[in-house]
Amino acid sequence: MSANTHDSHGHYFVPGPSRHPAMASLGLFFVMFGAVQWVNDSSWGKYSVLFGLVFFLVVLAQWFTDAISESEGGHYAMNVDRSFRWSMSWFIFSEVMFFGAFFGALWWARVHSLPNLGSGDTMGLLWPDFKAAWPSVVAGATTSPAGTIDKFEIMSPLGLPTINTALLLTSSVTVTIAHHAVRAGERGKAIAYMWASVALGVIFLICQGYEYYHAYSDLNLKLSSGVYGSTFFMLTGFHGFHVLLGTLMLLFITLRLQRGHFTADRHFGFEGASWYWHFVDVVWLCLYILVYWL
Repeated sequence: MSANTHDSHGHYFVPGPSRHPAMASLGLFFVMFGAVQWVNDSSWGKYSVLFGLVFFLVVLAQWFTDAISESEGGHYAMNVDRSFRWSMSWFIFSEVMFFGAFFGALWWARVHSLPNLGSGDTMGLLWPDFKAAWPSVVAGATTSPAGTIDKFEIMSPLGLPTINTALLLTSSVTVTIAHHAVRAGERGKAIAYMWASVALGVIFLICQGYEYYHAYSDLNLKLSSGVYGSTFFMLTGFHGFHVLLGTLMLLFITLRLQRGHFTADRHFGFEGASWYWHFVDVVWLCLYILVYWL
């Protein structure tokens, strides 16, 4: 069980020297070095990437184990808790800026670049059949009048995108219920709703994988399908990656709950994961409206 001997304000825990930052950097070095070689047609590059990823994940597992042991050992007082909260807040803010860049690219392409390409005499002289329409799949407006981009169909907001929206909104509710259960000391209820949240995240990823298969095989919609295809896959792909990370967070928090970690008063690990999950849900709502509907 979690230790209840925390000093509420009296100290700030300073861990001893750690090898983890250097070892994690070494793993990332092999990932980046191998990726550079891989894209330059070196056959051994993919093995360097695989080795670096495995090495990095092992280091993270050891690092997180040490942090959990320190927390459960009663070393973290309110000062450390406050630092964790600020760190998670700034991390989520950086993620807001990350997605803001891609949403900004989508907005700029639709509001500025496309209208500018469709106006003036120069474009009409070079490509008389070009029409500044979004999505650019109407007759004579393929974003590639020269025919270098294959025809494609856009993704409908109905069907899987709407189902995925319902899945994420439901998972946000289940995480909130689990959070209130933790604060009320109802561990069994919290574990049950957390497993439901994990299951909803996994189902979302399966549905998105099928959506990508449908896009490539039935709609001929690819990353190379002009600015629509590139922004669609960059936004949905990075969001799917964040859903994967969030699902892993919820999974490990659930396993920790089953091991008796967290109390009604001290459970920031749970709160941090729930913050991240709600952020992922909000990003999807923006994506669902701006990418699928508009």
